[in-house]
Amino acid sequence: MLRTELPRSVSDLFEFLVALMLIGLGARAVYLAARQGAAGPAHVHHHGHLVHSHAGVPAHVHIGHWTLARRPLLVGAVHGLAGSGALTALVLTTLPTTAARLAYMSLFGLGSTLGMAALSGLLGWPIARMGSHHAVARTVSMVVGCVSIGLGVVWAYPFISHLLSN
Repeated sequence: MLRTELPRSVSDLFEFLVALMLIGLGARAVYLAARQGAAGPAHVHHHGHLVHSHAGVPAHVHIGHWTLARRPLLVGAVHGLAGSGALTALVLTTLPTTAARLAYMSLFGLGSTLGMAALSGLLGWPIARMGSHHAVARTVSMVVGCVSIGLGVVWAYPFISHLLSN
């Protein structure tokens, strides 16, 4: 709306934060996959005062506040501040009126949300069905984590090499 551009150094910093986020999420996936046994993740089970651990998926899942809302919001915010946010801001500078800019942002946000929800649903269904096969789920988690780490390192390389050359 201000018809300004994000400075290149700030844009590069956001891209670097995306790379660090990819490395962190990949390392978390590898760690969680490595921590699981052949029967699946271990969980703590309570019988009154007696507490013990079982292998395998628990009968129900407890979702904490961090998992439910803050982590996806943080990932989305960092992702939005990087490439796609800058591209959206660039398109906004070409629109003639404030009403057109607000309409574009609303439609872009709605379209992005619906597209990501549809893709998550389409990809999530077969992945959720794989969850009952612990060895397959563990292998997929390990591979995806390694790919995420590799992509993060490749993505961070230009930023790091630029810093080292100055």
